Amino acid sequence: MRALCWNGVNDLKVETVDDPELVNPHDVIVQVRLTTTCGSDLHFIDGYLPGMREGDVFGHEFMGEVVDVGPEVTDTRVGDRVVVPSFIGCNSCRYCEHDLYSVCDTTNPNAELQQAVFGYPTGGIYGYTHPFGGYQGSHAQYIRVPFGDVNCFTIPEGITDEQALFLSDAVPTGLMGADFCDISPGDTIAVWGSGGVGLMAAHTARLLGADRVIVIDRYSERLALARREFGAETIDYTSVDSVLEALRETTGGRGPDACIDAVGMEGHGTGLQQLYDRAKQLLRLESDRATPLREAILSCRKGGIVSILGIYGLRDKFPMGVVTNKSLTIRTAQQHGQRYMPRMFDYIQQGDLDPSYLITHDMPLEKAVRGYEVFKNKQEGCVRAVFRP
Repeated sequence: MRALCWNGVNDLKVETVDDPELVNPHDVIVQVRLTTTCGSDLHFIDGYLPGMREGDVFGHEFMGEVVDVGPEVTDTRVGDRVVVPSFIGCNSCRYCEHDLYSVCDTTNPNAELQQAVFGYPTGGIYGYTHPFGGYQGSHAQYIRVPFGDVNCFTIPEGITDEQALFLSDAVPTGLMGADFCDISPGDTIAVWGSGGVGLMAAHTARLLGADRVIVIDRYSERLALARREFGAETIDYTSVDSVLEALRETTGGRGPDACIDAVGMEGHGTGLQQLYDRAKQLLRLESDRATPLREAILSCRKGGIVSILGIYGLRDKFPMGVVTNKSLTIRTAQQHGQRYMPRMFDYIQQGDLDPSYLITHDMPLEKAVRGYEVFKNKQEGCVRAVFRP
């Protein structure tokens, strides 16, 4: 089969690799119909997350058609059109039983590679480094899905492939981040980042009852999407002296009730902090550029919630004193997509959400290297590039 492979830092190639096979009796093989880029892929493409090996197939957001099932698969059938959450759950460990699928205790066969850093391992994820399981990813014609009955969700009639695709990662990550905010009527939610996850966090915050949603970024076309699709207010951080002061002014001096960081370790900003972070990251003395995270913590009202969706490494210069003295609550996780799938299906079927507006570039898998170039460098107004194997 043809697949997009990682061959070193900033070196991607579409190559012929072996087709996946059933390994365990509960496995499913899915023929990928759509798969998409994700900002967290850039962290290992750019060399900030270790653990990829030459020839690894990456990609973790996808939907497709079931073409083979193991002998112990009972609910998922050949021919089903399915969407698959990016983190792999088993549905029987303590964590899955509590809807914490991304920290599943069963699905990461390389747990020892994480324990030194994390203390305890996370669940497995498709196409996302060997410390996260070493699973082959979705930028391919076929993919093996472990625990098929747990992780394959049959797409209801009336939901298109393009809508279902983003229920794999972007929508549940954003929805989880908004859910973390414990939104009440009248609340103001500020979101840093207007990529796929940031837009979904802001959009679903509106669906959960936020009175005002403020999106912060520097890309005019993305900010225009936020205004058009769900009536967000927007701040171009390059056009204000201080995001903190801008938010303070627009909230009457109080600050947002909750702040969502949907940026992560390759964040951008302005001023001396950005220069400091950038220099340390280039010298590999620091894994993260965390200006958005610091701004979110400083901007949030007293007693508020900071919801962190961005992926970070070992962050220094973390303003813990601010968190304590302002009585802030920090909530964060990798997404628990299985928990949110029924609600996401309902949103689409009811007409409340159509995430297909995230697609700005639609191309065959053979052009995926170009797709990542456009996506990484924010060219041509790219929000998400979608590949069709």
